[in-house]
Amino acid sequence: IVLTDDVRHKYTFLQSRYAFKVCRIEPENNIHLILDVFSEYKKLNIVIIGNWLNSEYGRNLKTIYCNFKNIFLLDPIYDQSILNQLRSNCYIYIHGHSAGGTNPSLVEAMYLGLPIIAYGVSYNKETTKDKALYFNNKKDLLYIIENLNDNQLNIIANDMYKIAQENYTWDKIAKTYSQLF
Repeated sequence: IVLTDDVRHKYTFLQSRYAFKVCRIEPENNIHLILDVFSEYKKLNIVIIGNWLNSEYGRNLKTIYCNFKNIFLLDPIYDQSILNQLRSNCYIYIHGHSAGGTNPSLVEAMYLGLPIIAYGVSYNKETTKDKALYFNNKKDLLYIIENLNDNQLNIIANDMYKIAQENYTWDKIAKTYSQLF
């Protein structure tokens, strides 16, 4: 998705490669782990959009990590056009969810053809058909980030888009529910 001039000027991190995440700021989304990795690995920016002020967990993280030059902690963005511009222009999408099921933000990232690094739980692996990169702890994520390979990321991005097109269309989902009922 092409960046509008307004968005390009407002968000300075768009001038460099960046990792991206959008989510509720809750412990089960492993925000603390992701921020800890990027506080050590300063060669890549991370942008996380979420509800930082809705919990003590979020407020504490924002206080701890707000002064790192490569960490951008943005409040919720409800304008889908702006959100899509920021998400679709990222270098990698990091999905830290460790509880739940098929997550809409993960599927949206897949539809945008983004290379995905996901927390290694079964439903993230199932959603991405075991074709993303996976981490289970800080050491795993740091290793992945330190060893990013553009060719591998392009393959993952293409796989994510194909999987989304094959499995997560309204038509397919509606037919599946119809058959269930």
